[in-house]
Amino acid sequence: MATTLTPEEAAALLRPIDTMAMGLGPACPPALLEALSAREDFEDLVIGGALVLGLYEVFSKPGVQFRAGFFGPAERFWRAAGAKVELIPAGFRRFAPILEAMRPRVMVVNATPPDDEGRVSLSLHYGATMDELRRAAADPDRLLVVETNANLPRTGHLVDHPNTLHVSEIDVLVSADRPVFVLPEPEATDADRAIAELAATLIPEGATLQTGIGAVPSIVATHLAEGSGGGYGVHSEMMTDGLMRLHKAGKVSNASKGVFPGQSVTTFALGSTELYEWLDDNDEVAFAPVGIVNDPMVISSNNRFVSVNGAIAIDLFGQIVADHVDGRQISGVGGHEDFVVGGEFELEDQSLVCLSSTVEVDGELQSRILPTLPAGSVVSTPRHHTGTIVTEHGIAALSGLTVRERAEALAEVAHPEFRDELRAAAALL
Repeated sequence: MATTLTPEEAAALLRPIDTMAMGLGPACPPALLEALSAREDFEDLVIGGALVLGLYEVFSKPGVQFRAGFFGPAERFWRAAGAKVELIPAGFRRFAPILEAMRPRVMVVNATPPDDEGRVSLSLHYGATMDELRRAAADPDRLLVVETNANLPRTGHLVDHPNTLHVSEIDVLVSADRPVFVLPEPEATDADRAIAELAATLIPEGATLQTGIGAVPSIVATHLAEGSGGGYGVHSEMMTDGLMRLHKAGKVSNASKGVFPGQSVTTFALGSTELYEWLDDNDEVAFAPVGIVNDPMVISSNNRFVSVNGAIAIDLFGQIVADHVDGRQISGVGGHEDFVVGGEFELEDQSLVCLSSTVEVDGELQSRILPTLPAGSVVSTPRHHTGTIVTEHGIAALSGLTVRERAEALAEVAHPEFRDELRAAAALL
């Protein structure tokens, strides 16, 4: 049975030389990370995780290294400040075997308090950690620490994949009620709105949807919520406010998905307090392992599947840069390629990658559609998986086109100021 400790007492269980791991984003335990930040005696603490939702000083300590599977603002901040924060380039599905190989002595997670049956809900994150949480709990040489927060929602799950742990499986319980992290909706530009309007025209009634993070996917979901279509399904790595609005508008039935009918399927959620309140005890939404949610073959089993994601840049070959630019790590591999690939197996499926045609850098307008990617660029999605590109200037459906035809199509959706240069480059391919 679990021992109940304060955050400080739990933090004291870590050794000066130790290994600890946690899941992505909302799985990270804030009170424990704050308590670890007060310690000054770490000699070699290795932490594994991703997308930490706060600036915890533990990551700045000289004896601490953070091996991150995905960068967010916190990872970018501490890396820029000189902390030992490094990326493990791996898709979200690969987090599970990487964790298993790492075999951290201490596993930590954020969850709800135990219910009447003694079960805590992993709430806003299922991800890739459940098996390692249980392995740590079952090993007498390892430690499972669960931080509970009464403000977290208890979330639904698939029948064969409960997102709960029983207190008998847990070594240490830490009670730390506090406000849940809220992700502000990004401010939309005119280009974002134009892109979303075009993308929404490509989504048929009854489609199964995945939407990524950012203004465009959110606006697309809002367009659909306000439109005349309906009967949609949801199979999305991240549950967002936009997808919640689609549900609340009565446009999601999950009746004709083809896989996991009757439930919207996701592996984590980030958004508003309204989103978290809506998810509480809501069995319409099932949180499932990322190995299922992000599996391209499972994704493609959905009927009329449409993914909506973003990008930083693309070249005329169709190579997509989505997580790294100008030598800086912006985010990570995540599920970007999984959902692009999952949308390419069936004729009725679509993968939409949306990006504004230009970006302003130091007062200079630059095209995001390039003849070739600059030296040192890191490709997130290779050209052979790229399906449909949407900018504010139009739609370039690349599937089935030759190299030259793809380049010509991309040039036509670029900003007018750059089209002649891109057309000339396309003619040489």
